[in-house]
Amino acid sequence: MLIDFGRFVCYCFRNVISVIFNRQIDKMKIDQNLAMPPALKAQLAELGSRLSKARIARRVRQSEAASRAGISRATASLIENGSASVSIGQVVRYLDAIAPGKTLVSLLTVDDPVVLSMEHESLPKRARTLSQAELKELDF
Repeated sequence: MLIDFGRFVCYCFRNVISVIFNRQIDKMKIDQNLAMPPALKAQLAELGSRLSKARIARRVRQSEAASRAGISRATASLIENGSASVSIGQVVRYLDAIAPGKTLVSLLTVDDPVVLSMEHESLPKRARTLSQAELKELDF
């Protein structure tokens, strides 16, 4: 009987400590997106934009890249939108899923040739003649 009472007290004590500890942990959590200064938010947005452009230039769907990286599509979306709540490991795995062998440093310092090629293809191939209204507006 004494052993059962001792186990009961120990069980109750563990549960009370667990509840108190979890409440303290919850108070310490900070929303990373709210704590981020605007200049750093802009850097994360630029990183996400470059990852997004690299993925689109390689014609990889977001869900496919996320699957290759071992993350959810929602996390991939957070990465491309520049969220501060994702880990650097997830970002690097996502980059490797999009462009195997490409490093984070090279993504940030060198323009991606695939992205440059895609942007070059989107430029108009020839100039069109201006309409009479456009010529009149420009007064040539």
